[in-house]
Order: sequence, then structure tokens, then C-alpha cells
Amino acid sequence: MNPDGPIAILAGSGQLPIQLVKHLERVGRDYRILAFRGFAAPELRRRAHASADLLDLKTIMSVLDGWRPQAVSLVGAVRRPGFSALLGAYSLLRNRQEVMEVIARGDDQVLRGAVMLLEERGHRVVGAHELAPGLVAPSSLRGAREAGADDRQAIAVGLDLLNSLSAFDIGQAAIVAREHVLAIEGPEGTDRMLRRVRGMRQSWFGLRRSKEGGVLIKAAKRGQDLRVDMPTIGPKTVQEAARAGLSGIAVGAGSTLVLEQEETLATADRLGLFLVAVDLPWMEPPHE
Repeated sequence: MNPDGPIAILAGSGQLPIQLVKHLERVGRDYRILAFRGFAAPELRRRAHASADLLDLKTIMSVLDGWRPQAVSLVGAVRRPGFSALLGAYSLLRNRQEVMEVIARGDDQVLRGAVMLLEERGHRVVGAHELAPGLVAPSSLRGAREAGADDRQAIAVGLDLLNSLSAFDIGQAAIVAREHVLAIEGPEGTDRMLRRVRGMRQSWFGLRRSKEGGVLIKAAKRGQDLRVDMPTIGPKTVQEAARAGLSGIAVGAGSTLVLEQEETLATADRLGLFLVAVDLPWMEPPHE
């Protein structure tokens, strides 16, 4: 670790890497972008200082060794490669049997394995929430709309569900209407889960009532390493929730990133959805 070095951003897809870069520029911190081919947004690829394939660990490590960063942050979504591809890439740097055991344990363990590789090479790994704490949802976050009684019941059910599912390395989100679970996030991600619910609610005539209710609950899993794959929402999430006919969105306070917070809240107000941060029973409440 070089205390005078730049922040190295290993960038996947989505708006989070872009928002993080903008924050670092605003506060005057030096940074370098390593964009993952096939994932990073065009805007970020044009500005990237280097590019690499997701599994080209030799190039990634070589670039980082040259930059000598003070910290490394893995931000943005990536699709998990197949078992054999991961095994082949990781086995270049680690014992093959050990790699097989890590991969077999699920996505969280794969991400932790990536962090372990970086730390073993002397890099300090930090989360986007540590570099840009202003992106994190505070307990006070809420829009103009209030959650109704059915919505509060749905939030409670959703939190119980996500807490129970934490041990199974499933998604970070669920959609609940009162006590009925409509969907649990899988590898497809939150936006596609919302589209799935929207499709379920289509009538035979291809029409949907404007508001059928239900809540998107998005929260970090119990024991989750917040340095990687931290739950994230933004204006697009709100738009997809509205199209799915939901009443609102609840996110974990202190452990969920809300991109473009003002626009996200304004979008929720404009579309008639509530947006609220809730304390997670399995995590320490955030300090504000």
C-alpha cells in the first residue's frame, strides 16, 4: 500500500463507478480507473487509464503494481463467469483445490476470494461507502409519501425474509405485498426482478392497473462484506418499481448506496412512490 498513491477503481457496469469518479473529482482525490471490458459504461471506458478482461488477473495485478495505489475499490456489477473460467483464472495465483472450494460456496465467497487476492498482494480494499459516505442512505432518508399500514407490514415481512435468506447467498432484495412474497432477487439483479413482477401482473389484454401495491425491500445480507457488492438503488430503480405497480421502496439505512439521492427522491415523489430507509435488525444502526 502506498499512502501517497491514487485510488484505484476496478469498474464494472452501472452508474456507481461513474458517481464514485465524480465524487473523487469533487473532493480533489487522485484516482485511476481500470475498466472491465464488456461491463464498464462507455462514458467510463473513454476515461479509463487501463482496461482488462474480468478474469485476466495477470494484467489486473500488473496494472495495480504499476499504479501503487493507496487503496483499491471494486465497484459496479459484473456477471459471474462459469465455474471452469473462474477456476482457470484463480488457479494461476492460488492452490487449485482451495479455489474449487471457494467457488463452490457461492457468489459472496467468490467476491471475498477476489478481495483476499488483492490483500495478499499488499493492496488495501475499500468500499464505495468509505470513499463517498454521502452516497449512503442515512436513517433519515425519506420521500414525501408515507408508507401505509399494508406497506409497513410488507417491509417487516421482507426484512424477516432477507435475514433468513442471508445464509444461502441469494439476492439482496425482495418484493412483498402485505404478507405475500412476489419475488426474491436472483442473479438477474434488482431491475430485472422488478420487470419480472411487472410481467406477472400483466392482464390477458396486456394491461395493468396503475397501482397494485407491494414494496421493494433492498438490504445488505447479514454478515455481508460491504466493500463489495453493496446494495445500490437510483432513479432507474424507482422507475422500474413504478412500472411494476409497487407502492414504494425500503432500503437498509447505513448499508445501501442511493445514487443521485436528490433525483431519486424527486422521482419517487413524482411517480407517487414512498422511499424510506429502515434500520436493519442484524446491523449496527448508522451514525449520523
